[in-house]
Amino acid sequence: MTDRIGMSRRHLALLFVVVSVVAVAALSVHYGATASDKPTVTDLPSVHVADIPLPGRASRLDYESYDPGRHLLFIAHLGDSEVIVFDTQTSRVIARIGNIAAVHGVLAVPEQSRVYASATGTNEVVAIDEATLKIAARMPGGVYPDGMAYAPDNRKLYVSDETGGTETVIDTGSDRRINTIPLGGEVGNTQYDAASRHIFVNVQTRKQLVEIDPSNDAIVARIDLPGAQGNHGLYIVPQLHLAFIACEGNDRLLTLNLLTRQVVQSFEVGGDPDVLAFDPGPGTLYIAGEAGIVSMFAVGPSAVSKIGTGRIGPNAHVVGVDPSTHRVYFPLKDVEGRPVLRVMAPR
Repeated sequence: MTDRIGMSRRHLALLFVVVSVVAVAALSVHYGATASDKPTVTDLPSVHVADIPLPGRASRLDYESYDPGRHLLFIAHLGDSEVIVFDTQTSRVIARIGNIAAVHGVLAVPEQSRVYASATGTNEVVAIDEATLKIAARMPGGVYPDGMAYAPDNRKLYVSDETGGTETVIDTGSDRRINTIPLGGEVGNTQYDAASRHIFVNVQTRKQLVEIDPSNDAIVARIDLPGAQGNHGLYIVPQLHLAFIACEGNDRLLTLNLLTRQVVQSFEVGGDPDVLAFDPGPGTLYIAGEAGIVSMFAVGPSAVSKIGTGRIGPNAHVVGVDPSTHRVYFPLKDVEGRPVLRVMAPR
């Protein structure tokens, strides 16, 4: 009887040790996951302002676009096939526009009172009435519609057809597709340059930036990008005649002088860089990447310099800026099991 009691006590002690180890391990895993969700801003000239819950599932979020006149931020919730409308003045979600299958790109065009979204699931471009926040039209968008840019003089929307290797052209007056421009390779992001009044688009498999004249949709230049691998992200600062190109294949940011057509600088950035945003007041450029790292640069008339790199959060590959408040918005698909909009601000 004594031996049995001793054995039972030894078994209980062993069981206690095992349970304790498992509990500590589980706590460590939970703590590690929670800690990794928090921004690490010690190496950034930024502060964490807030995490605002977003509706829907913890699924992929993609491009966002800001209308400063209405103070509305439009966020593509790709995993839920909807566009989330966020009011930056009240810091709350005011609408969810659904039935936009696998929405990737989103672009506000305030002068047309329109928001355009690329529905990759149905290979469409969807026009949203910005006043009513209702879908107003649908039009063909190519094989894999993604990023978009608007040429105001011609009232044309240019849509990257990533896997189709073309640029889809849409007349925003009639919401009709009017042209398809073959580019000869996999297409990255598209941007409008207000200085030249031309459209520029990354052709990543050719390591080129292609220039298009919106007056006749002709390709007027193919600019080679030495050092580029997977040139996908793109942002143009027209007053400085600079194009910034994020290369997801080798984690580089290239600075291209649009007057000389030469790459003048190359910087290392966080893993898998994707979306770029620019705050014109302080001249701050943000590059967000799939690895959750944001890199920040000071952009001046004579020099571009890196001012910080730090972790923002899981899959922080999209960034948007409110130039009036200088707040920076990062939609994150999964922070402790739910999507959030992480808000940062300069120190």
